Amino acid sequence: MADLLKIEEDIVRMLKTVYDPEIPVNIYDLGLIYNVDVNEDQNVEITMTLTAPNCPAADFILEDVRLKVESIEDVKNVIVHLTFEPEWSKDMMSEEAKLELGFL
Repeated sequence: MADLLKIEEDIVRMLKTVYDPEIPVNIYDLGLIYNVDVNEDQNVEITMTLTAPNCPAADFILEDVRLKVESIEDVKNVIVHLTFEPEWSKDMMSEEAKLELGFL
């Protein structure tokens, strides 16, 4: 069985390659990923949000997350849950994202 910690690291690395087309920062550093759960069968559930409920790129971003995480060798299935609770705010961004977007 693959090391679950390594799978989680691979997932985070992959999530950092997904971008909102309107923002030059990846979704992980934007704070859009609320939870990544990998079970012992190597199935992945991701709970995430968007910067706004009416995000025009929502379908593109969710599909990009699913496809990229599914491409990881040891991942079996990926389910992406979209939530708006709690509502996203700039406080959820990493320091790097805040710097990149001029919030620091």
